[in-house]
Order: sequence, then C-alpha cells, then structure tokens
Amino acid sequence: MTSEHSDFLFFNHQDEPLNEVVPTEFWDILIVDDDPEIHSVTKLALSGVEFWGKGLRFHHAYSAVEGIEVLSKAPNVSVLLLDVVMESDDAGLKMVKEVRETLKNHNVRIILRTGQPGYAPEEQVIREYDINDYKTKTELTRSKLVTSLITAIRSYEQVCQLEAQSKALNNILCASKAILGFTDIKAFTMAVIKQLSVILDCEATGVVCGTLDDSNRISVLGGSTQFSAFFSQGIEQLDNGRIILQVQNCFEYEEHQHTKHDTTLLLKSKSRQAAIYLEYVSQPSNAQLQFAEIFLTNVSVGLDNVRLFNNLRDAAFKDVLTGLSNRTYFTEQIEKYHRLTNNDHVFVLIDVAHFSDINNGLGQEVGNNLLVAIVERLKQEYPAAKLLSRIGADVFGFLIEQQGFDQTELYDNLNLPFAAAEHILPVTFKIGICEQKDFQAIGIETLKLAYIALNQAKKGKYNTAVCYTSDMEEQMAWRLGIIRQLRQDFEHNKLEVWYQPQFTLNDLALIGCEALLRWPSGQGNYISPAIFIPFAEDAGLIVGIGQWVLEQACMQQKRLEATGVEICIAVNVSVPQFKVKGFAQQVKNTLLKYHVKPKNIELEVTESVVMDEMNAVIETLQELKEFGIQVAIDDFGTGFSSLSYLQKLPIDRLKIDRTFIKDLPEKDSGAIAALVVALGAQLGLKTIAEGVETQGQADLLTELGCDEVQGFMYAKPMPEAQLIQYFESKS
Repeated sequence: MTSEHSDFLFFNHQDEPLNEVVPTEFWDILIVDDDPEIHSVTKLALSGVEFWGKGLRFHHAYSAVEGIEVLSKAPNVSVLLLDVVMESDDAGLKMVKEVRETLKNHNVRIILRTGQPGYAPEEQVIREYDINDYKTKTELTRSKLVTSLITAIRSYEQVCQLEAQSKALNNILCASKAILGFTDIKAFTMAVIKQLSVILDCEATGVVCGTLDDSNRISVLGGSTQFSAFFSQGIEQLDNGRIILQVQNCFEYEEHQHTKHDTTLLLKSKSRQAAIYLEYVSQPSNAQLQFAEIFLTNVSVGLDNVRLFNNLRDAAFKDVLTGLSNRTYFTEQIEKYHRLTNNDHVFVLIDVAHFSDINNGLGQEVGNNLLVAIVERLKQEYPAAKLLSRIGADVFGFLIEQQGFDQTELYDNLNLPFAAAEHILPVTFKIGICEQKDFQAIGIETLKLAYIALNQAKKGKYNTAVCYTSDMEEQMAWRLGIIRQLRQDFEHNKLEVWYQPQFTLNDLALIGCEALLRWPSGQGNYISPAIFIPFAEDAGLIVGIGQWVLEQACMQQKRLEATGVEICIAVNVSVPQFKVKGFAQQVKNTLLKYHVKPKNIELEVTESVVMDEMNAVIETLQELKEFGIQVAIDDFGTGFSSLSYLQKLPIDRLKIDRTFIKDLPEKDSGAIAALVVALGAQLGLKTIAEGVETQGQADLLTELGCDEVQGFMYAKPMPEAQLIQYFESKS
C-alpha cells in the first residue's frame, strides 16, 4: 500500500509528556501491513500509550501469510491492526477467516484498516468476518486510533475473562459430576481433592478433615493417596504440623486460611463442618479461589449425601430469572408424554415478538421484568398447565390438555398489556403448537417440531397460532436443501445471467435488454426464480448475488460495445440490496470499475423496495440518477400503496407487470394497463410492458400509447453467447 496519507495518524495530535514509569507488563499488538512506513507511523503514534497499567508491545508482519505465521507463534496477541489490501485485494479478509477458522483464535480483536475506501461494505464485512472495527486509514487520527485500540483491548480482556470463566465453570461442572454417586466417604474425599486440584491448577495433594460423628473430635475423612492410612484418625496423628495448624485455625476462626504454600477451605454442610487442606507450588489467583468456593457448595451438599443431587439438578435444570424449568429439563420431561395412541395434550410454544427491541430500547432490567410478568400471567391463566418452562431467552412453553384449550382465548389472555417496572407494555406473541400425536420419543425432537410451527407463525402478519403438520418438516428440509445448494452453486459460479431484448413498440427498434438470473439444475433444466429468489433473500444471499448480476451486466455491456452495439441493460434490485450501507456508491464504483457509461445501466426496483423506508430510497435513487443511471419501477401496479409518492421518485420508466398483460384483450379490457400508460404520460415517464406474447396484446398496447415492450413474441431470454449472435443477426 502507498504511504502518501500515512501521516493521518498525527492529525489533531499534540505532544504529550513522556511517562517516566516504564511498564513491566504489555498488551501485544500485531501490525500487518505491506507498507513499512505504516508500521513505523503506527508504532510512533501509539508510543507511550498505556491501558490498565500495561504498555504496548508491537509485533510486525508485512503480508497476510507472514501475519498468520506470527500469530500462530504468538497466540496472546491482543489486537490485530490489519490492512485489507496487501498481496491481494482481499488478503486481509482472507487472513481474518484463517485466524478464526484455521488458527481457531477467537480472542484476538481485529481492526481492519484500508487505504481503498468502498472496497467492501463496512457493515457486511463486520457482520461476516468477526472484526471489531473497519476504518479507512484517512479517517484514523491518532485519537481515533487510540480510542479504537483501547476499545479493542477492553473487548479482548473481556473475551479472555469470559473464556477463563467458561473454562472454570466447565471445570466446576465436570468436578461436580465427578463427585456424584459416591457413597463411600474415602472415595468421595479423594475425588474432591482431585477436582479441586484441577480448579486451582495444582497437584492433587491434600486431605479432608472433619467430624465423623456427633463428637467434636476432628478426624481425617480422607484425601489423596498418602493420607488414606490416616482415615478416621485424629488430625494430631498426621506427621505434618502445618496441616494440623492450618486445619485448627480454619475451625477456630471459621474462615478459609490462605498462604503462599497452601490453602485450607472451610466447608459448612447441614450436619457438620469440614476443612479441606490443599498444597500447591504456585499460589492460585483470587478468581480460582472464588471458583473453588463455588465448587465447595456442591462438596458441602455431597457430605450430606442428599442435597447434592437436588442442588445439582437445580443448577442444571432451573432458570434463575423466572424460577421455571429450563429447556434441558423440559426436553427430558416431555419424553414421558410420548404416546403413539394418545392425543390428549398439546405443547404450546410462545415467542415474545420483538423482545430485543424492548431490551435495547428500555434496558435489560425492564426486559427481565417483562419476562417475569409474562410468567405470572401464564401461571394465573393456566394453573393446570404442565411443564411450564423457559425454553429460550424470550420463548416459553407448556403442556396442556387439548380439551378446554382455545387458541383465541390464549391470545386474548396475552393481549392485555404487561406491567414491567414503571412501564405498561403492549406485547405481541407468535405461537406454535404441537399435538401429542406428533410427540417424539426424544424430547429435543418434539421441541424441534414445535419450533417448525412457531417459525411458520412468525412468517404470518397476524396473531394466529400455527399447529405443526408433517408436511411442514418436509417443506423445511426441502427449503434448507434448496438454500444449501444455491449457496454452493453460487460459490462455484454455476449461476447464469440471461438477457431478454426490449423494443420500442411503434417501430420495434431494439433499445435494450433485461438481465435475468437463471439457476441451472442439470440436464438443461432450470429452477424458477419465483422459487429461489425469496429463499436467497431469507438466507442473506441476495446481496452478493445481486452485486454479481450487476457485474455480469457490466461485462456484457462491454462485450456488446466491442461489437458496435450500445444499448441499456436493466438489472433488478432487491430490498436487502437497498438496505446495504452505501449501496448507491457501490453501484457507482462497479460501473467505474468496468468503465460502463451510467446511461447504459438501468436499475429496476420493485414497489416493495420503494415503499420500504421511502425517504431513504428517494435519496438513494436521487444519487443514482445524478450519476446518470436510469431507474424503472418494476411490476408496477401490483402493490403500490401511495401514488402521492410516485411524482417524488426520481425515475425514468414504469414497467407494466405481466399480470395486467396476460389476459389482454379477450379476458381483460386493459383498464389497468391504460391507467399505467396514462399515468406515465402525465408524469413524463416511459412505459414498458413485459410478458407480451400475442399480436392482440401488442395491438391493444399500441392503441393505449405504451412506449416499449418485451416478451416471448419478440424475443425470449437468452444466454450471453446467443445474445451476441442475436445482435449480429439484426445488424
């Protein structure tokens, strides 16, 4: 990368006094950039920066390959300052994927820096590549760089802490499982010492002391192998004065005893006290000792031999916030209702619609209060419900007898607003239902069926519960298969773009063509766009595919231009594409990349695009129009809800949907087509009819004053090679 703008790091930079205290601990920062000056300038700009008492220690790499090598040898790097464009245009993005997927390093925080703004959509890159920030080098002043770096370091520390906590909690869970089932006190205490050594990261050398009976005599209850011979003997029999002293102090002062060489943990159970002495070489951290105390709760219950099982089940199967059973407990218990011949019960799955908006807008505390209020409402209205559980963050489920259960009544009960803290919140719900006849032998499978019904309910606009049917699962499997195959075929460049010529209606002069996406399924067959386009939108593929179609159209434009043909190619644009930040600029960059004249590209937007965030759409269309790109409203008349906005839209053409053409002139008088043509004429817009297949249709459209036409009667969609031949035959 060139370094002509590398002094950006010093914008707004004022000299600061050097910190005389030399840090002894560091945050490791890896700079990956093919420009050595960027390394020097970055390091200089960040000199003297400290955070949480630690300085910065820099590592350097000058390519993505070298960066991976450095990172594989230095896994404790906190922040990666990564250039996007190095040995290739997307070297930085590829490195991010390799860091996350190959090195399995999910801790390092990544700040992408690019000298080529607009290379990739910032929102898309951040969403898809697990990075913290994506900035152009020109916008990173020193203060902004320091702010981004400190934010990333804080995030890194939080991620590491969460990982450590997760590991520790996993150790506690494993340790708790490991001490289950022991009825022999010696085996139990040996297991306790072993598991505590894992939590405290030390050798399994220790002893457990306490009372064996109602007497106050402190005895050896067990421990590691070297203490097994002292079982049931008084601690005074131990040939170790340190152990005796520490255990006695623990009981006398009724608190844990910690030194550099050992720790003695006081264990208070229901019927007795005990002390666990453990030796170590390296003193545990405060966090490790805190996790050990968490484990001690289970050990205490284990000594009572009854409460152990109950406490562990509470931890594993109970939701802390609501007090309800959790998903794990529910899936275990629902298996008991698997009856092939019975259909007495229904499983009701309730999702709180737009719960994240409440959490984000009013705060998590209000969200928690709302969840508790919903639980109380369900308990009040359905006291006979069984297995009322919190299945997910905002999903509840319960089992109830079919007789007497009414879906409409359920919605009525839930439609009343809920009191959450000082707020009164109206809440909507989506509900999926699974009847007992469809229950599976495995509880998680029953839950899956209910979720299939719930997902169907979420697709509906109205508050209607959806009951699971067997064909839903087949449709779901088919849909997932289609999406998986589409993603795979798109990645392997198997999609095709065909082109359908467009003509003026009065003299049939060739004026352009529409780019149409085709998905071959093999043996000369194609999957209908009506099937796969909605799936592509739902799966988030349509943005990438739409950009690819635009690029194909640009390349086709250049190929036609090379043969002496200059026409306008129309490209369809979807709602998700319009929602991408900087969409207009992305389109302009694409045309500039392929050196295509803006007047030779037309974007066809549907009415659903126009009506989605109208003001933002108008601004985007205006930007495209000012650049010289033509804009058409596709499928006009099928769903436009406000004609008052039509005159505000910066458009060139109205496209009459084939719905209003196919029955002309025998079964349709052409009233709507005439209205669209007249409306276009009033607004100074061209009108083009699609799907024209008969002379009768063409004659009526000519009579109505329609300007342009496309359809099978004139030319079918054709692949690019045939399109070239078609134009050559017309010349």
